[in-house]
Amino acid sequence: MNDTPDTPETPRNIWIRGLYMLLMALIYQVSGTVVGIVTVIQFLLALMNASPNRQLISFGRSLGRYLQQIVNFLTFATEQMPFPFHDWPSGD
Repeated sequence: MNDTPDTPETPRNIWIRGLYMLLMALIYQVSGTVVGIVTVIQFLLALMNASPNRQLISFGRSLGRYLQQIVNFLTFATEQMPFPFHDWPSGD
């Protein structure tokens, strides 16, 4: 019995993973737009308040970690699927 992670994916499993990859690539594109919006809002808040918003800093960190998880999944660096299939990464 060979349960090592080096065993190749079955053709059916690779196609299912491909569908998940398409979904995660779409989410990646939407997340990129969210990054742009958060960037503009953070810049404007920093101009008005002379300091950045702490909640947006935390959200930006967690969003960056989320984007990293998506890239790791898309490039086969990991088999663990990101949010919404697992927990949202923390911003701490």
